[in-house]
Amino acid sequence: MGHGIQPADLGFFSTLAGAASLSAAARELGVTLPAVSKRLAQMEARLGVLLVNRSTRRMGLTPEGELYLEHARRILADIDGLGELLGLSKATPQGLLRVNATLGFGRSHVAPLVSRFVRRNPQVQVQLQLSVSPPAPTEDLYDVCVRFGAPPDSRVIARNLGANRRLLCAAPAYLARHGVPKVPHDLTAHNCIGIRQGEEAYGVWRLTPAKGKGRSVRPEAVKTRGSLTTNDGEIAVKWALDGHGIVMRAEWDVQHHLRSGRLVQVLPQYDTPDADIYAVYPQRHQTSARVRGFVDFLALAFTQQGAAPA
Repeated sequence: MGHGIQPADLGFFSTLAGAASLSAAARELGVTLPAVSKRLAQMEARLGVLLVNRSTRRMGLTPEGELYLEHARRILADIDGLGELLGLSKATPQGLLRVNATLGFGRSHVAPLVSRFVRRNPQVQVQLQLSVSPPAPTEDLYDVCVRFGAPPDSRVIARNLGANRRLLCAAPAYLARHGVPKVPHDLTAHNCIGIRQGEEAYGVWRLTPAKGKGRSVRPEAVKTRGSLTTNDGEIAVKWALDGHGIVMRAEWDVQHHLRSGRLVQVLPQYDTPDADIYAVYPQRHQTSARVRGFVDFLALAFTQQGAAPA
C-alpha cells in the first residue's frame, strides 16, 4: 500500500462521494472548496489514478473512484463493527449506516423513518440509496436493505417487518366502461398496466382463491396485456387513477385511494403472491449496534402503524 492510500482518506472520500458536488462536500465537511479540491488532488496524485470527473456544477466517480468507494465504505463498516465487538460503542448506535430501499416505498416510508432514527441517534450517519430493484443479497454494498419478499439466500438475515399484500385495483370510471372482472381469466380482455420491477416474470399475474389459501391450491397464472408499461410503481398508480386500466400494486401504495373511492379493488376474492416487508442484512452485522438498532426501530414503527403502513 505504501503512501498511496491513507486511512484518513477513506472517510473523506466516502463523504465526498455522497455529495452532489465538491462545494456540497465542502459544506458537509465544514471546510472550504479549495481545501476539498486540494485534498482530492493529493489523493489522486498519490494513487496515480483519477477518482472523480469534475465539472462546474456536478461531479461523477470514475471506474477507479467507484472501486475505491466500494472498498472504503466496506473498510469503514468493518472498523465500526470491530469497535462494537470490543465494546467500545457501549451498545450505542454510531457510525455509518448504508441503507437501500425501493423507490416508492423508500421515498414515502423508509426516508421519514430514517429521519426519526437519526434524530434519536445523533451519532449515526445514514446514507439512503433508492433503487428500482433490491441488490443481490450477497453484494456488500449496504448494511440494511428494506425489500419486499424474503431473499432466497441463507447467508443473510431477513427480518419480517410487516405483512403486505398486492392488490388489483382500477378507477370506477374504467370499470364502468369496460366491466368488472369476475374470474382471473377475465383480465385477458382488460387493459392491464404493466410494472417491470425485480426479477419477477413480467406480465404474468398469479391469483389464488382466497378460500384456498393455505391449502394445496395451485395459483392461476394469467398473461396480461396493456398499452402502458413502466418501471415506477407510483406512475402506474397514477395511470390507474386516470382510468387507463387495472394495476397490481402493494397495499401500502393504494390503500388511501381505496379508502377515498378513487380506486376500487378488483377480484378481492383472489389473493396474489405475498409481498411482506423485510429488513435484510449480512450475518456479520448481527452484532452491530447501529444495524440492530435501526432494524428494531423499523420493526417497532411498522408494528405501530399496522400490518401495512399507512
